[in-house]
Amino acid sequence: MPRWLPRAMVLALALFAAFQLGSWAFHQLTGLLINVLIAFFLALAIEPAVSWMAARGMRRGFATFLVFLAVLIATAGFVTLLGSMLAGQIVKMVEEFPEYLDSVINWVNGHFHTELRRVDIQEGLLRSDWLRNYVQNSATGVLDVSAQVLGGLFQMLTIFLFSFYFAADGPRLRRGLCSVLPPARQAEVLRAWEIAVDKTGGYLYSRGLMALISGIAHYVLLEILEVPYAPALAVWVGLVSQFIPTIGTYLAGALPMLIAFTVNPWYALWVLVFVVIYQQFENYMLQPKLTAKTVDIHPAVAFGSVIAGTALLGAVGALIAIPAIATLQAFLGAYVRRYDVTDDPRVHGRRNRPPGPSAGTRIRSLWARRPGQRGPGGRGAEDGGPA
Repeated sequence: MPRWLPRAMVLALALFAAFQLGSWAFHQLTGLLINVLIAFFLALAIEPAVSWMAARGMRRGFATFLVFLAVLIATAGFVTLLGSMLAGQIVKMVEEFPEYLDSVINWVNGHFHTELRRVDIQEGLLRSDWLRNYVQNSATGVLDVSAQVLGGLFQMLTIFLFSFYFAADGPRLRRGLCSVLPPARQAEVLRAWEIAVDKTGGYLYSRGLMALISGIAHYVLLEILEVPYAPALAVWVGLVSQFIPTIGTYLAGALPMLIAFTVNPWYALWVLVFVVIYQQFENYMLQPKLTAKTVDIHPAVAFGSVIAGTALLGAVGALIAIPAIATLQAFLGAYVRRYDVTDDPRVHGRRNRPPGPSAGTRIRSLWARRPGQRGPGGRGAEDGGPA
């Protein structure tokens, strides 16, 4: 046996064991890594506001605390307003449920000549096995829901803590990262960091502005239609339609349509028409102007990045895909050499055809060749003249 074979076998086994250990650790820490990634992008988003206050003499940690306090107050106000709206609608639907049930029963009795009664339906529903099983499953699922709520709160706390450290100690973090790199690499890292701050902050701020415009527009419509809870519904439409990619518009429009349907079914149709029209206005008029200088990427690239981010990281990947792609595109743009484009018709979408007779000349030539047409010398094609 060669002398190197035992050491090679030991090295191969050690590498395999290290790979298995690293794979196991990565899968165990996937949740933490995703939270750190979210916190990093959140810190990049609030970096301009924190740096602006720090440049005016405020301590960076206190400036970060003020920004987070404003975000928490806004989030708590939105959740409270939305929760009160949903609670009021649920109470209203429960109170008016007997009237809805009576109208449905009268419609069924009138069209199908039946003799249904509300008392019989209520007794059958209360004695049904479906309701008993549903109550039992709901009782056993209370602990699971409570555990999920506590886990979500802990995850949010983790994200806020990491993002606070990233934003408050941003200069120290950059110095520590650059201290292990040569000067040429330091310049590239700092440039990439600056581009990421600009693109992420610009993306969120432009989305916030579009959410404000969308909320005002939908608030005016809901007030005209006298739909209840118009302010809360307008805030819901503005935030959900802008910060949930791809399907956010449909999720945002479903709730005001449902509330408007309880007032008048035709109002729900008007809300649907307005949502569709406003979405087209936003896609072709408002969004290109607001995002031209922040995240100037092609709509097809943005859509593909959202799909790829969703496949990789789920909802988190869909949210951070566009600023990440915009940052990568802006960073790589400095290393891509561009040339002047030749003035070729094919560049503008036109075919480069060789010169030939015009359409009018071809039509006259075909007309002159018709059978029976008199040719030169006074003879037609049937008389031996040229066709």
